[in-house]
Parts: sequence; C-alpha cells; structure tokens
Amino acid sequence: MMELVFEWDEEKEQENIQFHGVNFTDASQAFYDYFRMERHDADSSDGEERWQTMGFFKDVLFVVYTERRDAIRIISARVAEPFERRIYHGYSEARDWQRVNP
Repeated sequence: MMELVFEWDEEKEQENIQFHGVNFTDASQAFYDYFRMERHDADSSDGEERWQTMGFFKDVLFVVYTERRDAIRIISARVAEPFERRIYHGYSEARDWQRVNP
C-alpha cells in the first residue's frame, strides 16, 4: 500500500475535534479505504482548489482537503451525514461522487 503524506494546522485540528469529534489522524486513514469516493468541492475558497472525500475508518468519514506539492492537507473532517452514508454504500444517487478505485 502506498504511503501518503498528510499535513494540517494543529489549531484547526483542535477546533475540528471540539466541533465534529474527529481528529485529523483518523481522518487521514479514510484515504486508505479501497472504496473511497471523492468529488471536487464546488465551494472551494481562498483561491485554493479543494476536494471532498468519503472513506471508512471506524465510521464513514467526510473529509475536506487540498493537494499541496508534497502532501495532502486536511482542512476539516466529520462523520458522514445519513444521506452521505447512503451514497457511500451505494443506496442513493452519487451525483458528482466518483469511486477512487472503480
């Protein structure tokens, strides 16, 4: 399995834990889920292109990230909402979501 490199802002991670209950170390593990899905984040801000991914690690996680030259930078992470879980599990229309490993 290919080892990915992750980075994040430590202060942002603490805020994320308080608000969503998910730390970024766990969020990074969602990228190793073979059934992971992703899509472009249409609401990208700050002039950087952002992506959304859903992958399983302890639960279905919804992670927002951006790609830097040397790393994947995690922006936020949370447990997926029920309608997102249905998409992940194939019970609902995926719209813009694509499986990373079709």
